[in-house]
Amino acid sequence: MVTIVTFILIHSAPGGPFDQERKVSPDVLKHLNARYHLDEPVWQQFGRYVGNLLQGDFGPSFKYPSHTVNDLIAAGFPVTFELAFYAILFALLIGLSAGIIASLKPNTYLDYIPMSSAMLGICLPSFVLGPLLLLVFGIWLQWFPVAGWGKIPGDKILPSITLGASYAAYIARITRGGMLDVLLQDYIRTARAKGLSTARILFVHALRGGITPAVSFLGPAIAGLLAGSFIVESVFQIPGIGRFYIQAAFNRDYTMIMGCTIFFAFLIVIFNLLADVILLLLNPKLRQEVIGGR
Repeated sequence: MVTIVTFILIHSAPGGPFDQERKVSPDVLKHLNARYHLDEPVWQQFGRYVGNLLQGDFGPSFKYPSHTVNDLIAAGFPVTFELAFYAILFALLIGLSAGIIASLKPNTYLDYIPMSSAMLGICLPSFVLGPLLLLVFGIWLQWFPVAGWGKIPGDKILPSITLGASYAAYIARITRGGMLDVLLQDYIRTARAKGLSTARILFVHALRGGITPAVSFLGPAIAGLLAGSFIVESVFQIPGIGRFYIQAAFNRDYTMIMGCTIFFAFLIVIFNLLADVILLLLNPKLRQEVIGGR
């Protein structure tokens, strides 16, 4: 369905991949269309594309004729994945810590401050937060470089914070809700009545069940980090897939748009599946329900 919808949308848009500001001769345009099979009926183009797709071939790039879409994805994905990895580490570190602290001291300043910050993080989009961080920490204070990736010390910090900030806010609020539910359970009250320390109650008895909602959020979060890194990569000039995807949108590079969209749709399915598996491992009751349903 993703392939069908994306194919229909890009072929419904006005113009084509060879409609540039400088017009080419009709003979050259005819040759280019014949080379990339754009002169065929749309249904025939779709059938040809699906046939190649089933063999793992995303086709050649119209913007970079000497490279295939597979080559460009293979070149950009490690950078995009590394950015998403650092962003999710930041989101987990800040989100889990803030959520746990807020749940231990509900309706106090230790609850209001993290949750208010989380709401701000949710409301502030990355295309606003990124330039703000660049302005303050890159230009005014000059603590971090304003562009690049992996060449200058500290150039990965601002992009990772920009990409992971909103997800840290979501994880904080989800963790707070999950921990509050667990801390009100009877077995937690029993543990407290036995005189167990707060640290033991938190890390041994409560944390496993309290972070379960956050774990279920990780699947779509990781996929969203990978797919949502385009804006951050553009703001910080990071050589990931987002650079090729945005250029493909402007240049009407059909195969690049199709390849990136299908690739990220595949990642969304995979990471959601992994999140479900981890959720089953953390929640014995849910695992028994699944086994019983079978």
